[in-house]
Amino acid sequence: MRIGLISDTHVPEAGERMPGEVFDLLAGVDMVMHGGDMHIIDVLDWLEVIAPVIGARGNGDGDGFRPPFPDDDPRVKHAQVIEVEGVSVGLIHGFPLPEETPWITTETLMERNFGRPVDVIVCGDTHVAHVERTESGVLIVNPGSPALPRNIREPGHVGILTIEDGQATAEILPLTSLAY
Repeated sequence: MRIGLISDTHVPEAGERMPGEVFDLLAGVDMVMHGGDMHIIDVLDWLEVIAPVIGARGNGDGDGFRPPFPDDDPRVKHAQVIEVEGVSVGLIHGFPLPEETPWITTETLMERNFGRPVDVIVCGDTHVAHVERTESGVLIVNPGSPALPRNIREPGHVGILTIEDGQATAEILPLTSLAY
């Protein structure tokens, strides 16, 4: 299974819609996971043209400063876990990397956020694309942001999570343009 990963789209602040290349890069995936900070629920509707979508609620989703964000959309939760071919994938907006929080283990953070251990963590929040496998084997993937990357002089990123034969791998795909 191929899962498209995207986060921190920040519509409409980053633009009235997402860069068109997002749809090309995610074409053919079986599902899309959005790591939060959509800012408007329409983003998930647009992504559903590609494949079924689930999302994590970001700190900018429904914060009172932007358009209303529904509390009852079944696609969006603070954190959620899906099972794919025997691999558990946790989705949440913010999840610190092990080196950022040496005083607390990834396992403890998984328990607090997901209520259980997971094999893969998909997150956002930092706007920095990153793939890391922890010492304990947990794959952490942050696809960055397609429209507001941390280095705003470069186009953003999306990601692909591939799960095959009970194994998960991830890759970051850079956009070449911010054109709509």
